[in-house]
Amino acid sequence: MDEVLIDDRGAWRVITLNRPDRLNSFNAAMHRALATALDAARDPACRAVLLTGAGRGFCAGQDLADVAVTDGAAPDLGVTIDEFYNPLVRRIRALDKPVVCAVNGTAAGAGANIALSCDIVLAARSAKFIQSFAKIGLVPDSGGTWLLPRLIGDARAKALAMLAEPIGAETAAGWGLIWRAVDDDQLRTEAEKLTAHLATQPTQGLALIKQALAAAATNTLDAQLDLERDLQRKAGRTPDYAEGVDAFIAKRTPNFTGRAS
Repeated sequence: MDEVLIDDRGAWRVITLNRPDRLNSFNAAMHRALATALDAARDPACRAVLLTGAGRGFCAGQDLADVAVTDGAAPDLGVTIDEFYNPLVRRIRALDKPVVCAVNGTAAGAGANIALSCDIVLAARSAKFIQSFAKIGLVPDSGGTWLLPRLIGDARAKALAMLAEPIGAETAAGWGLIWRAVDDDQLRTEAEKLTAHLATQPTQGLALIKQALAAAATNTLDAQLDLERDLQRKAGRTPDYAEGVDAFIAKRTPNFTGRAS
């Protein structure tokens, strides 16, 4: 069975974590397959990506059986993070197009933080987000300690990380952890509709938005103002900017191509 499924819809594609019998928990093979799928999505013909999970959950994080130690020695979990999780988060964040995540069911541990690394997160109302690391004496990884305080503030971030209590999709949306909670039977439809829409938008401009927002987390205001100037200069030179202006003046729907030049 393929650990990751790819459904190419032309201008966008669906990437599905496919270990449903293990709640799509990560092993090395699934990491490698997902890395390959995300690298393939860099194809300019692909203008948006939808990430989701097969079965009754999005992702339960690390498959602990895959990092089990049999000789009694303490494991070096940093190796797994260096080899797999950190590169995965960096791939998602650096992808020069929107990445939508549809969280179906549980997103736990690294699975929760990988979902939160995506640009727009939709979740089924029955979905749960769990920073489960503290239950086994670990620290939130996959960007969790960076994402949580920025998304929901220190107080909530510390409580989620230390108590490891699940929160539902509606609470996550209310806190600003995710974009929206939707009815379970509408999740896939809404996520596909959103991704298909993003694939018709000015892709280069969206990529520059990602770049600007990512830099804002560490930039001073002066540095961010300069970055906005530089990125706006790039955006203004794209064919989609010219098309957007022409369409606005003509009062018609723009036909964006997503091309850089």
